[in-house]
Amino acid sequence: MTDVLNQLNSVWNQLIDLTSRFVVPDWGALINLLPVLLLIGVVGPLLTLIVFAWLVYGVRAPRAKVQFDEGPDRAPVGPDGQLEAPRGLPYCRRDGLVFASGTTRCTECGDDLAVICPMCGLGREATISTCGNCGLVLQVKPRVRVLRPAGPPPGGGAVA
Repeated sequence: MTDVLNQLNSVWNQLIDLTSRFVVPDWGALINLLPVLLLIGVVGPLLTLIVFAWLVYGVRAPRAKVQFDEGPDRAPVGPDGQLEAPRGLPYCRRDGLVFASGTTRCTECGDDLAVICPMCGLGREATISTCGNCGLVLQVKPRVRVLRPAGPPPGGGAVA
């Protein structure tokens, strides 16, 4: 009978030794793991939240709306009824239309367009890129970008 009790006591002591390794930890090793646990538990989620907030802002950030000004516009008329041609943009003398930079013929009548030099004010044909008076060379850009304001659409503002 004592043999059986000694065997049971031995098994019991082995079981207690085995569970004490899990229940009673090695505190020195856990203290050494504290920086790793801090990095995983605190810094990792904070970095994740920062990256997530940056991505949300990138998706929802307001952007300027850009549209291309495609067609010709009407040239302004002065108080004396004469056409006020803008400087540096091609315009049609007959139809009073202002075209985008780089255009040389009127789409309405087919006439050659004229340009007024922005530096000296001398008029010339739009096919000539250099001013004969002051020598200014106009850089031809095929399209004009127009930025729309970021506010409400015209007529859509609330009255206070």
